Amino acid sequence: MVLQEKARPAASRAAGVGILRGTIQVLGELLITGGIILLLFVAWQLWWTNVESDARQSEVIKEFAQDLGSAAPAAPAEAAPAPTGDFGEPVVGSAPGHAGTIGIMYIPRFGPNYTRPIVQGTTSDVLDTLGLGHYANTAMPGAVGNFAVAGHRQTHGAVLDNIHTLVPGDKIYVQTKDGYYVYVFRNNQIVMPDRTDVLEPVPTLPGVTPTERFLTMTSCNPRFGAEERIIAYALLDSWRPASAGPPEEIAAQVAAATGRD
Repeated sequence: MVLQEKARPAASRAAGVGILRGTIQVLGELLITGGIILLLFVAWQLWWTNVESDARQSEVIKEFAQDLGSAAPAAPAEAAPAPTGDFGEPVVGSAPGHAGTIGIMYIPRFGPNYTRPIVQGTTSDVLDTLGLGHYANTAMPGAVGNFAVAGHRQTHGAVLDNIHTLVPGDKIYVQTKDGYYVYVFRNNQIVMPDRTDVLEPVPTLPGVTPTERFLTMTSCNPRFGAEERIIAYALLDSWRPASAGPPEEIAAQVAAATGRD
């Protein structure tokens, strides 16, 4: 009797230890599995979405180039610049329908191969796949007012990943079917996500009538977060019609991107 009574607690302790070990093992396996899933998700976000978006954006640029090739020739008045090299007031195109292509952006500061399509709209179907999204209620390239676009920082093509590297004086080129618009970067600003006043015709100044031609680019901040927004402002410096060819600084990029010079 005495030996049997002592054996029971020992057996109970052994069973308890076995259950505890089994529970720890299961929890460990679940944590490992969860970690692997998390790593796969991060890899998908930071790598695969960029691969998919880069491929789709290349297609958009090719389609845009094909449209340029089928466009009617420019009028003779546009074909030759004035003696001073002044092409007059910029031609301002009409906004396309949702997800329609406006043109291509070239930013030498971001590297010699940086070419990104500009597409109408800022919903996820545009920003997650097609490139830079144009805020529909803002101006078109070359217009007086605020031509504003948005783009992802680290995922879905990372179209504005290096927005923080811009320095005053950097040129930003926008190509449309009408021509080339050269903006010069002025400054950037970090704001909270609800600061929609950066999209006003005169950025951050609601109700003020614009007299200048702005380009505003918006993206998430910091690079691997979305708590804030980084805003880059630029002003139109010059423009040239499509018939005059691209500015010399981006001629090679344009040829590589669209097959046209």
